[in-house]
Amino acid sequence: MSAPVLSSTSTGPENSGVGGRFHAWAVTGQNWVVVLCMAVMAVLPVVEIVLRKFFKESLTGSAAIVQHLTLAVGMLGGVLAARDGRLLAMSAVNAFLKGRWLDWARLVSSVIAVVATIFLAVGGVQLVVEERNSDSIIAYGVPAWVGELLVPVGFVLIALYLLWLAGKTWKPRVGALLATGLVVWLLLHPPVDPEKLVVPALCVLLVATVLGAPVFVTLGGASVILFWGAGQPVSAITISHYKLVTNPSLPAIPLFTLTGYLLAESGASQRFVRVFHSLFAGIRGGPAIVTCLVCAFFTTFTGASGVTILALGGPLIPVLLAAKYSERHALGFLTSAGALGLLFPPCLPLILYAIIAKDVSLDKMFLGGLLPGLLLVGMTAALGIALAPRLDVERPRFDRAAAWSAIWAAKWELLIPVVALIGLLGGFATPVESAALTAIYTFCIEVFIYRDLNVRKDFGRVFTEAGLVVGGVLLILGVAQGFTNYLVDEQFAAKAVEWVTANIHSKGVFLLVLTLFLFLVGSLMDVFSAIIVVVPLMVPMAKIYGIDPVHLGILFLANLELGYMMPPMGMNLFLASYRFNKPLAEVYRFILPMLAVQMVGVFIITYLPVLSTFLPKWFGK
Repeated sequence: MSAPVLSSTSTGPENSGVGGRFHAWAVTGQNWVVVLCMAVMAVLPVVEIVLRKFFKESLTGSAAIVQHLTLAVGMLGGVLAARDGRLLAMSAVNAFLKGRWLDWARLVSSVIAVVATIFLAVGGVQLVVEERNSDSIIAYGVPAWVGELLVPVGFVLIALYLLWLAGKTWKPRVGALLATGLVVWLLLHPPVDPEKLVVPALCVLLVATVLGAPVFVTLGGASVILFWGAGQPVSAITISHYKLVTNPSLPAIPLFTLTGYLLAESGASQRFVRVFHSLFAGIRGGPAIVTCLVCAFFTTFTGASGVTILALGGPLIPVLLAAKYSERHALGFLTSAGALGLLFPPCLPLILYAIIAKDVSLDKMFLGGLLPGLLLVGMTAALGIALAPRLDVERPRFDRAAAWSAIWAAKWELLIPVVALIGLLGGFATPVESAALTAIYTFCIEVFIYRDLNVRKDFGRVFTEAGLVVGGVLLILGVAQGFTNYLVDEQFAAKAVEWVTANIHSKGVFLLVLTLFLFLVGSLMDVFSAIIVVVPLMVPMAKIYGIDPVHLGILFLANLELGYMMPPMGMNLFLASYRFNKPLAEVYRFILPMLAVQMVGVFIITYLPVLSTFLPKWFGK
């Protein structure tokens, strides 16, 4: 995933008084609406399981309610991310520009971001107006257009916050407002045919992206420009956004994200480190093995490895340094291990891929990722063993009592994968219900058993943080779907298939070209938007060469896993630089040995499809 804006930016009145109090109330109100939506999303599916299992009953419209709560969390979480200056962006301009140059970069990127968001809001209004004439309802007589109203309202609030972030004082903010008005007027009254302005407008958008515009603005703005140039209504983008975010399987993403944040904010990371350290500390390279296993376990639930680095960097770096690994190897190792776990169920990219690809089931993707995921973990751990310093002192011996004590202390958290998978693979819960059950289970053990989280102090904070991250991701997914639909409407996929089949006649060559292409995609795009944009184009090509759908999905995600640490834009590189206070150039150098080893692993996954297909076929029998 691309580099996020990590710092929180003040967006409200700096002074006390009525304005300050109103802003504080608004912030609190926004946070608690997101918390309430997340909580109801988690509870309703679990209630549905209980009613169905023990009373042969069901809640009327519960699935539709949960889907629209996902839309609410997506839009309002996006508002929170915009408010706090934490929308995902592909630019590292903050690290290179200072003073007046940074102010100008912020102003320009903010103006373009606000313009794009305004047009997305207009598309949302068009969507609501069109839906007012239909008889579609969500549940209990609530018309669908009421839920759809969240889309334009959310984009309007995001635009307002982006406008506020244009500067630190009123002068640049007013300047941004006037510039926004001028750009909007020019787009509504273009001096020439809009089709002739598409390329210049895309170039301006590219500049804004380089200067720090959020990822959703890049994809949404490109969609707006392309539809505008083709004379098509902007509502086509928001319709795609609405349909994707209310997909029946998509609520699993915010629910598993909530599980990850409950783990990240509790003492789970220390307990996991203790468990794996007690098992492997006596082995040469044991700390590296511990790092691989803990990061893989953690990323399985957080989905975004950035959380893994931020949560585990503190406890793991001292372990590696104490084992006499050089600082270079320790930082490089943790940066690369932060992406491990992406192929293990129930990681979010596996779920999203199954939703978008449509030709492969979620349970097969879960099974297909196990062996390739273990391969990458094993190869990374083997490198850690090879890099382990040869110490003259004797390594600690395995202590069975200490290992059992650590496992017993973390037993409830070690059961989380079982809880996540038993409902789905056992056949009594849908993916969304399994995700909700996992979130509720994790909440209960962290609050009532381990007592790491306090309901009064931590409930709102953790749920708000999860909702903020979900909102940023779902904004990207929704507008990316609109961009993909434009490509489909223009028959881009069909043209690409025609070109590929005319020029590439070997399955092996196609896999090589695809792998190199995905290396590039992974270095420039986050994994979620890459799934939305690239998968619909890739699947038709792969069918021509007879590539198994599960194998295609796993090799795609394995390649994108590399994107987390692929220069120049891999998110782990920026997060490691931020977390460990190291220049990016140094982080690039630290990561090279780990990157090379995982590249070899990806090529093995690509050219040995049995790794991905064996378990799905075996369980299928």
